[in-house]
Amino acid sequence: MKADRHAPPSPSDDGTSPAGTSPAGTAGETFRHAPANPVVRHFLMALGFVMVALGTLGVFLPVLPTAPFLIVAAWAFSRSSERFHRWLYEHPHFGPPLVAWNRHGVIPMTGKVLSVIGMYGSLVLVILFVATDWVLPTVHFVIITAVAAYILTRPSRAPD
Repeated sequence: MKADRHAPPSPSDDGTSPAGTSPAGTAGETFRHAPANPVVRHFLMALGFVMVALGTLGVFLPVLPTAPFLIVAAWAFSRSSERFHRWLYEHPHFGPPLVAWNRHGVIPMTGKVLSVIGMYGSLVLVILFVATDWVLPTVHFVIITAVAAYILTRPSRAPD
């Protein structure tokens, strides 16, 4: 029998907010209780910090995306540290895109254009410098076309 998703949350043992409550005060940005295993919890926290660092680099390096790393960081923090999960969603620069993605699946138009250009640019590089026959470029083309279709079908702005 499935648990009722709308049942009131129960308080946690470690004094953090109950599961299903929102650290940022909005539905969808929920913290899930940290795993009981401290090794898993610390691994997820470390992963979150690495992803935030890579996302920060992406702000300054045009070839490195920011949002995907921050989405992974938000996921890792949502399962390891309520404090850092809240910090990420309330961050003045990183928070708004995460909330827009979490609530509405928004990918900004500039992100879409740069992603598609980068993906098909990588296909050109594979054709020119890597491929020795038609198989690799064909597989590459099929995969990036599927990813590009997903990216391009996401909304560019949150609904009003």
